[in-house]
Amino acid sequence: MNALEKARFNMVEQQIRPWQVLDPAVLHTLQHIARELFVPSAFQVLAYTDTDIPLGHGQSMVAPRIDARLLHDVKLKPTDSVLEIGTGSGYLTALLADRSQHVVSLEINPELHAHALANLQRAGIHNVDVRLADGSEGAVAEGPFDAIVLGGSVHEVPPALLQQLKIGGRLIAIVGEEPVMQATLYTRTSESAWDHRELWDTTAPRLMGFPEPSRFHF
Repeated sequence: MNALEKARFNMVEQQIRPWQVLDPAVLHTLQHIARELFVPSAFQVLAYTDTDIPLGHGQSMVAPRIDARLLHDVKLKPTDSVLEIGTGSGYLTALLADRSQHVVSLEINPELHAHALANLQRAGIHNVDVRLADGSEGAVAEGPFDAIVLGGSVHEVPPALLQQLKIGGRLIAIVGEEPVMQATLYTRTSESAWDHRELWDTTAPRLMGFPEPSRFHF
């Protein structure tokens, strides 16, 4: 086991398992996807640390345990079609792709889009379609999806995204305002109904393009 493999093993055992990520298939994905391929070169030494890593443009990679828990809690099946909003570095995209049939990932920033494409190609991840697009609108033409994963935080989940779930489909997002946000799981139960559950507290960088609450008070 080389130094990077040892660091990845330690990440899974010391950071991710304690965060109630115990599904063997999810742990296997985290163990074999090389996170260092998705980290900017200036921050390579931080690839397996429990910290956010700057990507530029006001965005960052969240700590590995956050991506791991999102992957765990959305409960993907190998036949699932997935929509990801906010490609970022492409790391979460790679995790989702490893656990599903196909991922459509939308990134609004041209430089992040280009870097994510290169990172995914270098990692040998091919069942993804990374597009330069405003993710707040989703991808209606490719839907409905078995799962939708938001790779950053939002004030609230737009109804347009919930409409792109299949019945029985799940959407997971980090919702709310700092200092505490909630990872929230939405499940479509019928043509016109969705359940939702708040799962755990965290924070994450904002996704661009989503509406914010009014700051005016009367």
